[in-house]
Amino acid sequence: MKEENRALEMSHKALSDVAAEADNRGITIQRVGVKDVHLPIQVRRKTAGFVGALARIDLAVELPHHFRGTHMSRFVEVLFDFGQHPIGPGEIAEMLAEARKRLGARRADLRLAFKYFITKSAPATSAESALDYDCLFEGEQDESAFVFTLGVEVPVTLLCPCSKEISSRGAHSQRATVRVKVRTSPGEIIWIEDLVSLIEAQGSSGVYPVLKREDEKSVTEQAYDNPKFVEDILRDVVSALRGDSRITWFEVSCESMESIHNHSVFAYQQEERKP
Repeated sequence: MKEENRALEMSHKALSDVAAEADNRGITIQRVGVKDVHLPIQVRRKTAGFVGALARIDLAVELPHHFRGTHMSRFVEVLFDFGQHPIGPGEIAEMLAEARKRLGARRADLRLAFKYFITKSAPATSAESALDYDCLFEGEQDESAFVFTLGVEVPVTLLCPCSKEISSRGAHSQRATVRVKVRTSPGEIIWIEDLVSLIEAQGSSGVYPVLKREDEKSVTEQAYDNPKFVEDILRDVVSALRGDSRITWFEVSCESMESIHNHSVFAYQQEERKP
């Protein structure tokens, strides 16, 4: 009976908050949080409505020097609560504000990666299917500012101009991946669909989920008539992004998985629009 009473007393005692204990080492940790949290989300579409996606999420805050640790369960609670509604830049700002509030943090940041599907029509037969794109929402927030970054990875076909020039027959081609991140002026929106379309237009030809024979002929001939180095694609993407007045910052990389080499080649550029 005494042991039962003792157990009952212990169950009624407040549990110690070890993470909130004072720390005397004087080190503010720049980022602490949860990584690779997988949750379903809802992403807004340009054509109205939203689509479901499975996201891989990192959420972190700055930990003040006087706290020993943070409360990891609160990160997941914040993510789950906001995952019940369509997510865009505004919701991410609210999510980070809530994370800062619940965790008593000066700043917070989020990385949310997901697959986004866009229906594409084949160039000759118009056969339709969905092509998947790796997309990214990133947000950073402190007391003074919120910064949102949209990222996409877009596959394109690249045909080598040098190979075409020096060969009697044909030219080698390969798939390349263009990775773009953009930031816009406050209140401006760039939809995933528009950014994908802008990037795809810069390849030797596009990549499609379904191609009939007529389509394959069209894609092959289009690439042959429009040869590009990886440097050409990068410069063309940069020029297109510079031409969009909504964009204040961008980062672009193009990686070509070479078909006649056992290595890839790449080009990279980052720019910020001067006021």
